[in-house]
Amino acid sequence: MSTHGRAPDPQEGTSEAALDPIGLWSAFKRAHEVVRTRVIADAAEAAGLSEPDLTILADLNKAGGALRQSELAASLGWDRTRVSHQLTRMSKRDLVTRRRANGVIVTLTDAGHQAITAVYPGLDAAVRRHFTDKLSAQEVETLTAVLDRL
Repeated sequence: MSTHGRAPDPQEGTSEAALDPIGLWSAFKRAHEVVRTRVIADAAEAAGLSEPDLTILADLNKAGGALRQSELAASLGWDRTRVSHQLTRMSKRDLVTRRRANGVIVTLTDAGHQAITAVYPGLDAAVRRHFTDKLSAQEVETLTAVLDRL
């Protein structure tokens, strides 16, 4: 019996990850790098987009085509300077526009929308092949909840 007067729950047992946070961190970093590299190689490079291009285009597309620059930076976890420099490069390639309107609004151009629309099926397939297909539905749900919490 536990100190709380009930039998211990096996789900509450101490795991190796709990005993080795550095090992968990290393496994997380390795998985991130391996999956990211494979997905980008399959999807972004084939479409002539960099990983930052793809990330921004996907976030803007998910948001309906436009976001405040500060919201975009927050959703990516990037600092404002990094976002600004990347958007400048993308603007020069006519993938996005920026305009001042109660902050800076970033909008997909027609070319940006076409680029993300063209790459999306390959991106979806690459994410499935290198990531979600290797997990059960329950693991995807759990991992999503954990990552959303971080």
